[in-house]
Amino acid sequence: MDFGAVLQTNPPAARTVQLAKLAEAHGFSHVWTFDSHLLWQEPYVIYSRILAETNTIIVGPMVTNPGTRDWTVTASTYATLNEMYGNRTICGIGRGDSAVRVINGAPTTLKTLRESVHVIRELANSRSVEYNGATLQFPWSRGSTLDVWVAAYGPLALKLAGEVGDGFILQMADLDVAAWMIQTVREAAANVGRDPLSIKFCVAAPMYIGDNWGHMRNQCRWFGGMVGNHVADIVAKYGTESKVPKALTDYITGRQDYDYNQHGRAGNVHADFVPDEIIDRFCLLGPAKDHIEKLEALRAIGVDQFAGYLQHDNKEETMRVYGETVIPAMADTIVAKT
Repeated sequence: MDFGAVLQTNPPAARTVQLAKLAEAHGFSHVWTFDSHLLWQEPYVIYSRILAETNTIIVGPMVTNPGTRDWTVTASTYATLNEMYGNRTICGIGRGDSAVRVINGAPTTLKTLRESVHVIRELANSRSVEYNGATLQFPWSRGSTLDVWVAAYGPLALKLAGEVGDGFILQMADLDVAAWMIQTVREAAANVGRDPLSIKFCVAAPMYIGDNWGHMRNQCRWFGGMVGNHVADIVAKYGTESKVPKALTDYITGRQDYDYNQHGRAGNVHADFVPDEIIDRFCLLGPAKDHIEKLEALRAIGVDQFAGYLQHDNKEETMRVYGETVIPAMADTIVAKT
């Protein structure tokens, strides 16, 4: 299993770079960031500095969207970073949430998302593609490679992820929901002739090492509010009697307004409706042994990467314990079983 650290690009940018370097030192393979250009600093600029000051870390957004940047600009950015630093980028993409809503927009359609995945991937892999009635290719790009991982929750979005994604991102660590979604994505892949096992599965959720459960839950309650935005869209479209597991849809009944100015922040008062049970199901909290136990369960259902959100007050210590205990334990488990 690979491990990623999910950061916000809050100023100063040097702090984000510092945390990325620390993640690499502790054995993380990926550094992901939010991508909302009004709420936080521009991530792609910061990626360049992270790549310059690290050796192996792979960087990318969790997640970008097709609506706030021209797709060819996005692809050019990846291809440029790959030329400068080697192929150390990855693209997580979804329909759009905070990045589009704060500019009074809305998530894109699944058709738009599907088309954007194709255009971005082809161009960023130094290939030609049809776009707006023209055949396009970067004449300066040679040997660039980019995987595009699709973030999804609803049935049709999961189907799209299985049909076109190099990977699938699930932003929560609930074991029952993850198992259902992974199976749904694999079935969609098989139905269009793809190898279901070729798709990488990434679970992304807050990770917090500690023993004060009340404090940890309050620091991570924001995540249930963030997920609730996507769940609310699903319920609005499919109702409460869809194929989506009840564990995902029932908890938002108390959800009211949501202020994106507090998006992804500990102490977000618009996440007060999220019960402790949901935080425990969606996140990885507690001592190292509890993290290892849940990570082993996630790996058993097919998860290839765990990406831990660090939007709380214990970033460095959590990464240290992961580097010294959790990541080595997961590697040892593989060795013991082989």
